Amino acid sequence: MKRVSAWITYLQVAPLALIFLLFLVVPIATIVVVSFFDYDTTRIIPAFLLQNYEELLLSPVTWRTYLQTIEFAAITWCLTLGIGFVVAYFLAFHVRSATWQTVLFLVCTIPFWTSNVIRMISWIPFLGRHGLANTTLIKLGLIKEPLEFLLFSDFAVVLAYVHLYTLFMVVPIFNSMMRIDRSLLEAARDAGASGWQTLWNVVVPLCKPGIAIGSIFVVTIVMGDFVTVRLMSGGQSASVGLMMMNAMSLLQYPAAAANAVILLLLVLFTVAAMMRLVDIRKEL
Repeated sequence: MKRVSAWITYLQVAPLALIFLLFLVVPIATIVVVSFFDYDTTRIIPAFLLQNYEELLLSPVTWRTYLQTIEFAAITWCLTLGIGFVVAYFLAFHVRSATWQTVLFLVCTIPFWTSNVIRMISWIPFLGRHGLANTTLIKLGLIKEPLEFLLFSDFAVVLAYVHLYTLFMVVPIFNSMMRIDRSLLEAARDAGASGWQTLWNVVVPLCKPGIAIGSIFVVTIVMGDFVTVRLMSGGQSASVGLMMMNAMSLLQYPAAAANAVILLLLVLFTVAAMMRLVDIRKEL
């Protein structure tokens, strides 16, 4: 009987395990294998070489690109965390009606009804040299000449990232806040805690799983992104994803695969560090 029960359990898990194997394990294993191959201008040559990793790890360009990618991810994470926490806090604790919470939450999702590329392109006429932002500042007398750094710069890249991915921080934090027992907040106030003390000692600790999940979403997406950097920097900034795309456009697939493996290890290390600090299983 126990043997039959064990077989039933295996059969129930088999479809999900098969999907996991075909669409995650096999592609990653293929990338790892290809990263050791050799190549020339027209061919990928099966081999086992460390040359691709040596060229990447010994190149100053690679280190600068990874550093800039990490910088983009860190700045975006800080800004999205601040904005996401404030928005989630307002929706969870200041909007009393469940109907209005739903309506305002749907309003936050409206930008996602269009593609990321369209939302990025919409910043160009606003931030351009003769765009709405510069024109308004000049008319108000705040500046005499257009601000060049607003578009095709690191500032534009970070702004686009924050615009695109803040909702990924709002949703899990809002979910964590809605699970907080309101009697805990009343107990904190009855004990004489101020609003900031209640926020720091009650709300923030109970929101850590949501913050961790949102952080994983934002950091992993930014680390692998290349479209935003290419469009919003005007080719003046670099990222690991853009470096891989350039390698693939030159048919240098083994070099791109080696870069992908290094990036994957870096992202996994970051996610593992977050999961050691916060038990996100409480949120799942």
